[in-house]
Amino acid sequence: MIRVLIADDQDMVRIGFRMILDAQDDIEVVADVPDGVSAVAKARELRPDVCLLDIRMPGIDGLEVTKQLAGPDVADPLKVVVVTTFDLDEYVHTALRNGASGFLLKDAGPALLIEAVRAAARGDALVSPQITVRLLKHFDGGAVKREIIPPSEPLTARELDVVKAAAKGLTNTEIGAELFLSLSTVKTHLASVQGKVGARNRVEIAAWAWRSGVVD
Repeated sequence: MIRVLIADDQDMVRIGFRMILDAQDDIEVVADVPDGVSAVAKARELRPDVCLLDIRMPGIDGLEVTKQLAGPDVADPLKVVVVTTFDLDEYVHTALRNGASGFLLKDAGPALLIEAVRAAARGDALVSPQITVRLLKHFDGGAVKREIIPPSEPLTARELDVVKAAAKGLTNTEIGAELFLSLSTVKTHLASVQGKVGARNRVEIAAWAWRSGVVD
């Protein structure tokens, strides 16, 4: 069972998300809170598998909550999916930099919301398709200057194939189907790449791939 915490300052949003998620056999909403301070407290108390966070909340905004629960300095980070009506580039990049496992717009629809929760729980990352395109363009020679960041040791040809697929937004299952690899082999390759490029998750692997020119 995937245990979920919802944090949003709008009652109707929390009620709607709870109804959608609780209707799934493999998902249970363990708490819903209206502000960032409560989100941090409840998340640390309950240790849910996935935290769904709005960005604009009273007290502490969702970006800071993400940093406190999943940031680089957190010893035992939680999985965070940011869900918002705002898709400003600065929010996307800050959320991902602060450790978010996914980024969805509120109008993405129930199916994508459910998949984002499941993806985060299993270690994948899901970003709304329209955000993914903008994010990749941002890294691809647009707003962010390309950085050549060499890995600690060269990636194998198969690891490069997996990285390219992950950077295009494919899940582990989709990567396996495309490259004719088992799920465990895909995970092994991604774990190896994380160590070589100093990434904490697949989002950072994708960012590294675009910044360093592995994907174009």
